[in-house]
Amino acid sequence: MADNGTGSTDGPAPETLAPEPPAPKAPAPGAPPGDEGAPPGDEGAPPSDHDAPIVELRGAGKSYGTVRALHDVSLAVRAGRVTCVLGDNGAGKSTLIKIISGLHRHSEGELLVDGAPVRFGTPRDALARGIATVYQDLATVPLMPVWRNFFLGSEMTKGPWPVRRLDIARMKRTADQELRSMGIVLDDLDRPIGTLSGGQRQSVAIARAVYFGARVLILDEPTAALGVKQSGVVLKYIAAARERGLGVVFITHNPHHAYMVGDHFSVLRLGTLELSADRGEVSLEELTDHMAGGAELTALKHELAQVSGVDVERLPGAEEVGATVPESPGEGS
Repeated sequence: MADNGTGSTDGPAPETLAPEPPAPKAPAPGAPPGDEGAPPGDEGAPPSDHDAPIVELRGAGKSYGTVRALHDVSLAVRAGRVTCVLGDNGAGKSTLIKIISGLHRHSEGELLVDGAPVRFGTPRDALARGIATVYQDLATVPLMPVWRNFFLGSEMTKGPWPVRRLDIARMKRTADQELRSMGIVLDDLDRPIGTLSGGQRQSVAIARAVYFGARVLILDEPTAALGVKQSGVVLKYIAAARERGLGVVFITHNPHHAYMVGDHFSVLRLGTLELSADRGEVSLEELTDHMAGGAELTALKHELAQVSGVDVERLPGAEEVGATVPESPGEGS
């Protein structure tokens, strides 16, 4: 039984407070300054609940028959942080989304929610645990109004059963309040959502997920089909979701977009985790290199150096190509 707030628990508590804490002791000889009042045993204290992952993958993988789509991938999603997952086509990003969102079950490793292992049977199971996914198609009906799309599948009703009817005024008022709380101001909620820009539709989908209790928000390539300005709009709302304390999983091909809002970066390559680093541990150039495949680009530059009309001197990393490029058969004779 969990702590009921009265100070009594049936199980072990993370910390036990003595009725009268002892007076601070003098520092031991050679101890660093500032340790005078540190209670004994705090050196190995567990991290605070704020740092504990909401969702965590440990060595997770997925196989479809003899095809291994994902192998030994570890990922932690924490509240108030944006975890960016990057990778080329076929890297395993879609499989990763399907495991976390409950569409597919992992075939190896563990999936933990709030520290407890889980195996989702359906996406509804994941949604019940506060994990919402916004796909590229946004799951909206273009000809329906904005407010109707906001409550699509979860409409508010009023009146006695069996003659209950839609509470349109309440849904409009709630949708407007929630959108404004995310910084989204729409003059007319009755306009079809299909008339909004791509960035605005993405922002409505994000606000909808937040309203319905999402703690973890998975965004599948939200900027893939958008221009520069609309991509900026979406990135602004990703940052807003982080400020509201959500854990965000941002799936993208674009390392520049990821680096603008990301706190942690995971790069997938052929179903395995090639890079896992916090923002302070990797530069944009290094992230781009991992994303693009630095070794493959170097090999490509060597090949291009043998083609007439291609100026490899202007390509990034051209110094690696050097002047000692093997001559093609027939050259130099």
